Amino acid sequence: MSENSKNQDSANSGAQVPAPSKKNPAPVDAVPVDPAPRIKIDESAEGEPMRPATKLRPLPSDEEIAASLAKSVSESNERPATSGKNAEVPLVLPSAEEVARRQASMDKAANTKPVLTRVFQVLIAVFYPIVLLVLSIRLVTSSVFLWIEYHRPGFPADTFGFTTDDRVTYGSYTVDYLLNFASPRYLGDLVNTLGKPLFLDREVGHMADVKSVIVLAFLTGLVLAIVMVIGMVYLRQRSQGGIRRGLFAGSIATLALIIVLGVFAVTGWEEFFTEFHRIFFAAGTWTFYTDDTLIRLFPSEFWMDAGIFIGAFVLVVASLTLAFTWPTKERRQAVAKAKRPGRRAAAEQ
Repeated sequence: MSENSKNQDSANSGAQVPAPSKKNPAPVDAVPVDPAPRIKIDESAEGEPMRPATKLRPLPSDEEIAASLAKSVSESNERPATSGKNAEVPLVLPSAEEVARRQASMDKAANTKPVLTRVFQVLIAVFYPIVLLVLSIRLVTSSVFLWIEYHRPGFPADTFGFTTDDRVTYGSYTVDYLLNFASPRYLGDLVNTLGKPLFLDREVGHMADVKSVIVLAFLTGLVLAIVMVIGMVYLRQRSQGGIRRGLFAGSIATLALIIVLGVFAVTGWEEFFTEFHRIFFAAGTWTFYTDDTLIRLFPSEFWMDAGIFIGAFVLVVASLTLAFTWPTKERRQAVAKAKRPGRRAAAEQ
């Protein structure tokens, strides 16, 4: 900077500021402004020359990258396993025998049925003959069967004076007594046209025993039927064809049982009737004279017809059950398709 400009700056700074006038009004709230900072240049660095740029390394080729990756993989496999958090676990594939063994175990577990499924199938097969037999007995112990039997052509007449209407009336009392909750007085207070008791005390006692057996049989059949219904509901949700297999086995058992009993009854009815009463009744409580009311109402022909009806009913129903549950080709394919695992089997179903 020259000497003249320095002197001029000092003169300007030392000069007095003129008073404000109308033409030159004084500024209001004037803020002093600092001069802009100046950048100092280092004169020592002016003589240093610039450095030339170095040459970059060329990029590796694909073959070099592949060789490097293969080398790193081989080194990682040969490196011993270390312990700790960051330890590398080597990948070990099972052998073919181990894979086959595991697959066989999985297939066996998939095809194994739950224990409760097999239990319900066995119970249905065992209970089916009993329930069917109790149902046939219930059909016999009815006023309808009684009326049909007394009006059947060839049914023997009473040689002591009972008419068909008397038999229907008095026989209905005995059937009603077996099914209601009345005491033995229900039969003991009945009188005939002469005002005498219709049934003797030993006849009333035997009917009380019959009622106990009938009620026990009906309650047993009801309980077993309820268990069968519960089993069917369970098998319908858990086992494809489980109900059919249980009823199929039960119908076979029923047919075998009714055939054996039928042959025994046909070849020796009197012996069959006697052995039946010996099983359920005490000796001497079920034998009566021919002029007693029970014998006049229910002669031997009545019990033979009742046995034929029970056998025929059970035989027909069991045969129909066997036919409708027979394992046909289509049913076997449906069961095999239901056992097939995976989405394809679900879609085919």
